[in-house]
Amino acid sequence: MIKKITQKKSFHIAMLIIIITCILFAFGLIVLRYQVEGETNMPFNLSKIMIISTADGIEKQPSEFKWDYDVFQTNDIFLSIDKTNNQEATISSVTISNVQAESKNKEKIKFYRPDSQIETAIFKNSDENVFDTLEYQGDLESNLKQLKISNQGGLVAFRCSFNDLAHYTSNDDTEVKNTDLLKKSGVSPEDLQLKLTFDLSIRVENNDYTTTICLNLPSGNVVEDGTTSSEITDLKDFIFKRN
Repeated sequence: MIKKITQKKSFHIAMLIIIITCILFAFGLIVLRYQVEGETNMPFNLSKIMIISTADGIEKQPSEFKWDYDVFQTNDIFLSIDKTNNQEATISSVTISNVQAESKNKEKIKFYRPDSQIETAIFKNSDENVFDTLEYQGDLESNLKQLKISNQGGLVAFRCSFNDLAHYTSNDDTEVKNTDLLKKSGVSPEDLQLKLTFDLSIRVENNDYTTTICLNLPSGNVVEDGTTSSEITDLKDFIFKRN
C-alpha cells in the first residue's frame, strides 16, 4: 500500500512542495535573523560615541555696544571605530551620509567637517566646511583635520550646529563668557532639542558595512551649564548590515 502511494505522481509533487516550503522557511528565518542582528562577525565595529555640546558666540566688531554677540550652539560628535579579531583586515574608508535633523528650528542647523586650516580648534563654522557627505580615507595614521582614519581603527568626527539662535547685546556686563550666552540671550532648552540621524558606513577592502545612527541632542542642559558632554557605549541598537 505504502509502495503504491510513493509511486504516485501526486505524492512526488507533494513531497517536492514540502521540501521547497521547508527551504523557503529556513531562508526566511535566516533573512529575519540578519535583519534583527545584522553582521555578527565584522572586522571593525563602532565602539563608542562621544558628544560635546557647547554654548558659543561670535563677537561683532565694530559695534555701538560694549558686548555684541551672534549666539549659536554646537554639538561635536566623535565616533570611535575599533578593530575586532580579524588581524588581516584594514579600513579603506569611513563615510557619514544622509545626515538629517528634526527640530522646530531645523532651518538654523548646519553640519560641518573638521577645519583643515586653524590649529587651535578642530571645528570652525565656516561655509567651506559645510558638508552633505563626509568621507574619511584609511591611512597609516589618523588625522581628523585631514579627514584620515588609521586603517587599523580610530576616530571620525563632525559637528551639528544651531546657528543664528539669538543676538545678545549689553553695555552693563563687566564680563561675558561665551558659555553663558545661551542663558543671557533667553534661549531655552526646548529651543535646542533635536533628533539627529545619519548613516555610518565602514568600508573594509571591498565590503561596506552600514548602520543608521539616531541621537538626541544636545548633551545635557547646555543652557545652564555652558558645556556638557556624554559618552555612549551601549550600541546594541545600531545594527550594521552589508551593502
